[in-house]
Amino acid sequence: MATSTGTHRPVANPSTGPVATNYGALGTLVTVFFFWGFIAAGNSVFIPFCKHYFSLDQFQSQLVDFAFYTAYYIGALALFAYGAFGGKDLVAKWGYKRSIVYGLLFSALGAIAMIIAVNANTFAGMLFGLFVVALGFSLQQTAAQPFAISLGDPATGTSRVNLGGGINSFGTTIGPIVVALALFGTTAAITDDQIAELSLSKVIILYSFVGALFIGAAALFYFSKKVPSGISTEKTEKANKALYSLLIMTGLLIIMFVPVFNSYKIDPTTLSDVEKHDLETYRMKWLFGALAVIVVGLLVSNMSARKSPEGWGAMKYPQLVLGMLAIFIYVGVEVTIGSNLSELLRQPDFGGLEASEATKYVAMYWGSLMIGRWAGAVSAFNLSKNAKLLLQIIVPLIAFGVILGVNMAFGYDMQPLYYYIICVVIQIAAFYISKDKPARTLLIFSVLGVIAMIIGIMSTGTVAVYAFLSGGLLCSIMWPAIFSLSLAGLGKYTTQGSAFLVMMILGGGIIPPIQGKIADYLQTSSEVVGYGIHQSYWVAVICFAYLAFFAFAVRGILRSQGIDYDKQQEATEPVAANKDATLEP
Repeated sequence: MATSTGTHRPVANPSTGPVATNYGALGTLVTVFFFWGFIAAGNSVFIPFCKHYFSLDQFQSQLVDFAFYTAYYIGALALFAYGAFGGKDLVAKWGYKRSIVYGLLFSALGAIAMIIAVNANTFAGMLFGLFVVALGFSLQQTAAQPFAISLGDPATGTSRVNLGGGINSFGTTIGPIVVALALFGTTAAITDDQIAELSLSKVIILYSFVGALFIGAAALFYFSKKVPSGISTEKTEKANKALYSLLIMTGLLIIMFVPVFNSYKIDPTTLSDVEKHDLETYRMKWLFGALAVIVVGLLVSNMSARKSPEGWGAMKYPQLVLGMLAIFIYVGVEVTIGSNLSELLRQPDFGGLEASEATKYVAMYWGSLMIGRWAGAVSAFNLSKNAKLLLQIIVPLIAFGVILGVNMAFGYDMQPLYYYIICVVIQIAAFYISKDKPARTLLIFSVLGVIAMIIGIMSTGTVAVYAFLSGGLLCSIMWPAIFSLSLAGLGKYTTQGSAFLVMMILGGGIIPPIQGKIADYLQTSSEVVGYGIHQSYWVAVICFAYLAFFAFAVRGILRSQGIDYDKQQEATEPVAANKDATLEP
């Protein structure tokens, strides 16, 4: 197997000096990052609305996440297939600017499809609309990260990536609040019966506004003279065997999902307890089959690639394949904790909150991601050791205050979340112990994730709620750590490996429905109210456990290839572990 001293990373030309940052283009670009966070986090509020309005069970409501995150996989796969067959990267052919414009316009078409589906009063049509919105996001995602790096000195590219990530996280913070206001029309608590009686006209207004924002951002990009085209003529590395493997996996996934989709039309209120149990068992078998397709398919592909590397491209590297599974699981656990949170908070042992009352907790969960990312961004700047340590303490506390302030400005009583600062302090300590080393950071935060989820499962009330909310703090820095470790040593395959990792955002569409299905299944065998949704969080425990395994195993894999990533990180300080970060949705 080919080895390398590290991931491919452009460097500044010393003869010409640092490249000036194109702040005009960067300011335009970060609006895209905001949309990703705003829309994705808004799904956490949109899910309970759809559940009550369309009388869905927990699994059916999670189809919102399935439609949204599956689109990332399909979009990235289509772009990779175009390059594999044509030998030309479509994004490179269009350029970063046009690719983002096309992606925004495609997302606007999704918003229009949502409005049409709402008028037709069809849940399936609304899922299709969300799917199209996310397809546009997939194209934007593929173009935005290298675009951000190209807008100035490559040595400071991480700072621009982290800026986009911070804006993305701000979108995740206010997204649930704005969507809740748009759907519920008030920050005051409303009952589930009132939610069921709400007019879908509110959804039309919401997505009319969202569609207008997409079109406006596309126009801003298109007419901005400060935004460069970003066109590239470089040939892509072909990997036909990898493509065929992914296409086979896609076909098997479709086979697994068709029976599940056909069952979503069944009204659970018309079924007896025995029939409900049988339905849950039927759905769960197919969903676990889909999970097996991903896990087994990737591992078998890597085994074949290591025996005969030609035609497999980046898939011959075990760190990438295990990293693909890690991204799949990471996105899945991040989304599933938040998406199932509203249902958990409805249970008597966890506050018995109405959907609108739960909004501030959902906002704090997604805001927790912002807290961690703001803290992680500190290491991207050239600071003294003491200054960095001080900012890693102060910045998370400021971010926590921002989240409280934003929610309070919208009229939410945040007093029940004041003591959540204890969890923030624990995260600050974890940052200090991790020493900016990606494998160590990922391991520490994953182990803490396992502990937090088990505490949540073994307790009730505020302690359990805080434990589950802290999942956001612990997920916050995982994306860049997994990306940098997965791409280490890939050399010329780095861009291709990055595309494979983006495909694995699919985890956000598979793991949440699995947890929802387990919740429904467990509830049918228990008379304890809320038992199913509470115990379903064992899914999150398993996810964090795999991420801990990846963090432990990948260090040995890289060392076997002659790469000591921790030593490389120390040699390049003060730039931190986020240096190879790719922006997430």
